[in-house]
Amino acid sequence: MTIRVLVADDQPAVRSALRLVLDAESDISVVGEAGNGAAAILAAQELRPEVVLIDIRMPRMDGIAAIRELTVPVVALTTFDLDEYLFGALAAGAIGFLLKDSPPQLVLDAVRAAAAGRGLIDPAVTPRLVARFAAVSPRPAGPELERLTDREREVLLLVARGLTNAEIARTLWVEEGTVKTHVSRVLAKLGLRTRVQAVVYAYEHGLVAG
Repeated sequence: MTIRVLVADDQPAVRSALRLVLDAESDISVVGEAGNGAAAILAAQELRPEVVLIDIRMPRMDGIAAIRELTVPVVALTTFDLDEYLFGALAAGAIGFLLKDSPPQLVLDAVRAAAAGRGLIDPAVTPRLVARFAAVSPRPAGPELERLTDREREVLLLVARGLTNAEIARTLWVEEGTVKTHVSRVLAKLGLRTRVQAVVYAYEHGLVAG
């Protein structure tokens, strides 16, 4: 199956460079481009990509605002290595986060991971995520956590530790499809959109050690 990708960036040269990298792969195809967040939303509705690669800083509507409106997996891109962009993009619902100087292979890995429902964060910024979790005192969980069954809570903890659905299935001795159902229910009950947000939730509420 070919992964359909929409590229959104206000710089034509960046869009062209990403298209060259992505279209060179037999399993990935760039189906459209957009120059701002508003155009990205419209293009996603029309072209129905499996993944959107979107720049954080764009005119008319920035990437973070657009991510909140997009309903497909999003990988956020930025030239600026700033915490406000990293945490803002993940909080908005991005499933991945890359710096624009990331190696081409990392971009490809992020697109494939997003299409499979997994998050990939640029290793260059991962230490700051860990540091943030370690520095912030856990917040008390709200009543939404009580809505989880024991098995759903167990799945949440395994997701937070970075396990894939297949790895969780092997750990719990269940079918992978069952894990997918549990993950979907966990996200719905906690009011989250992505696995990355579930990881952030688990750490911020002290469910796993930072």
